[in-house]
Amino acid sequence: MSWLYIALLAAALAVVVAAEWPRLERRLGPQVTGEARRRRERERRKASLRVVQNTDQDDFAASVERDLANLPTIEETDRR
Repeated sequence: MSWLYIALLAAALAVVVAAEWPRLERRLGPQVTGEARRRRERERRKASLRVVQNTDQDDFAASVERDLANLPTIEETDRR
């Protein structure tokens, strides 16, 4: 084989590895990429979060209507 075929084979192998890297990373686990510590820190941060339920939709709708009413408008006579 010539050097050209070897170079093309190496390039094709690099493309396949780059395309399949996310799948390989999941199979090998987070310890290979140093992702384990970041994942644990993120889980700790997420554990302290909580969902706030807003049951008072009328206040929000009223504030939006009030803000829209306070916006400046252009009358038809002002455009000319």
